[in-house]
Amino acid sequence: MYKSVETILVDIPTIRPHKLSVATMQTQTLVLVKITTVDGIVGWGEATTIGGLSYGEESPESVKSNIETYFSPLLCALGDLNLSQTLQKLHKAINGNRFAKCAIQTALLDIQAKRLGLPLSELLGGRLRDRLPVLWTLASGDTDKDIAEAKQMIAAKRHNIFKLKIGSNPLQHDVDHVIAIKQALGAEISVRVDVNRAWSELECVNGIQQLQDGGIDLIEQPCAIEQVDTLARLTQRFDVAIMADETLTGPASAYRLAKQHAADVFAVKIAQSGGLLEACEVGKIAKLAGIELYGGTMLEGPVGSIASAHVFSTFDRLAFGTELFGPLLLTQDILKTPLQYENFELVVPNSPGLGIEIDEDRVEQLRR
Repeated sequence: MYKSVETILVDIPTIRPHKLSVATMQTQTLVLVKITTVDGIVGWGEATTIGGLSYGEESPESVKSNIETYFSPLLCALGDLNLSQTLQKLHKAINGNRFAKCAIQTALLDIQAKRLGLPLSELLGGRLRDRLPVLWTLASGDTDKDIAEAKQMIAAKRHNIFKLKIGSNPLQHDVDHVIAIKQALGAEISVRVDVNRAWSELECVNGIQQLQDGGIDLIEQPCAIEQVDTLARLTQRFDVAIMADETLTGPASAYRLAKQHAADVFAVKIAQSGGLLEACEVGKIAKLAGIELYGGTMLEGPVGSIASAHVFSTFDRLAFGTELFGPLLLTQDILKTPLQYENFELVVPNSPGLGIEIDEDRVEQLRR
């Protein structure tokens, strides 16, 4: 049984402005969930979003309110149900709220894995890798600054794959910006773009053709969420890989996209999927449909990032790597021992549960 459910908002400045088509972030709000069982086991989860309601349907404030109002009383009223039964009760009682459900599920899986003395990945079928390649997003909006930042990352052996956030400027400005960076970094460095659903279909045809000709490797969510037919046409038209992101909201949407072959790649995100178990289902659907995988992020802090890493470590193929750099974008850490990034990769912990230790004093200092 569960004794308490606490939801904490933590505001942490980013190391630099992070510019997307929908917002420019200078602070990230982590939504941390701490669940304590009656026998004293503590599990942690995270439900971080990007840019409040400018990005999606849940905000840090709505997640906190809904967990405190709906999830917490229900969890604490449940008897000795197993994990699957508990999650089933939550899904029947509460509609939507994928981010909140992901945070709760993460904490419950953390508790179960700690109780069994296993890394969380072993509850998800077992890991196939202990390290994950991690790219870095260049999002200052300034070409020279982005080139300098990328070269610094390569020299430090921290990242050698880069993604650019575009879509907030005129199309040609963005395309020229991306191609200039690609030319400066060279043929051996992979450069991708995330349009964050900013372009019309005509703009997509124009922009993607130029980016493909310029040696860009991946185009992420170029059109609006609901324009699945457009996404399918672009996938069939171009050789460069087209990736579904915001339009991918869990297993049901993954099935619909796969059935239409509306993307070459799925950006799997635990929060957008509604939980770690659902993210694994998205991965299975992609595998059966011959669609490649990419480990996405909501720019979570260390809790959500390492939860994602446990999921991605179980994927048979991870052709386009991962984007689990969220903790590196923050000016403060909330772990007693930071996550281990080295040789362009993130190390997935082997200790029980998530394999991290929260610095609760630091969380208390940073909480809103």
